[in-house]
Amino acid sequence: MLSTGLPQGAVPKLERPGPLRDRVYEALLELITTRALQPGQHLVESELAGHLGVSRQPVREALQRLNTEGWVDLRPAQGAFVHEPTEEEADQLLTVRTLLEAEAARLAAANAGSAGVAALEELCAEGEGAVAADDVEGAVALNARFHAKIMELAGNAVLAELAAQVDRRVRWYYTPVARQRGQQSWIEHRELIAAITDRDEQRATRLMREHTEHTRRSYHARQRS
Repeated sequence: MLSTGLPQGAVPKLERPGPLRDRVYEALLELITTRALQPGQHLVESELAGHLGVSRQPVREALQRLNTEGWVDLRPAQGAFVHEPTEEEADQLLTVRTLLEAEAARLAAANAGSAGVAALEELCAEGEGAVAADDVEGAVALNARFHAKIMELAGNAVLAELAAQVDRRVRWYYTPVARQRGQQSWIEHRELIAAITDRDEQRATRLMREHTEHTRRSYHARQRS
């Protein structure tokens, strides 16, 4: 275990090329999103710099950017900490997600062809495999890819742009409940695929709304279970 609490192997390699501050930002954001860096965790510049193999300056710049975007809290005389989302923040974000995803499902049912449906089925099979293997990280990533594919099949660039803005935070909130949602989430995905295949816009909308609401309720219930 690293001194900042990162699991061995959790630190991503910084890919080249690209400005170093941007690559450090992406690496830290991925660690926060996947909860390798936990909400409330103290972020020490020198330690993060050592783990990433960079100087402290790009780490400082990345932390300032993450603070501006609400991922990190900079506290005077204390340092940087991973933001701890409130229940209200999570509820607002997941509610917006429901609106976006429900419309995407409707449009996907109207527009998707056989190739798109086949892609959804492949992602669903991979997700079911990840759940069976208790691969939570893989299941979370595949869940994001499944929903992104539906957004792509919707064919609305503005809707996709809005969804992309909340995607990282959706993953952040979904990770703690991924194991709890487990196989049921992928059963719901199968039902969505069936509605899209049948070009049933109304059913696809309803199923997606119910699906995302299940995740929202699971997030709020996680501490009571």
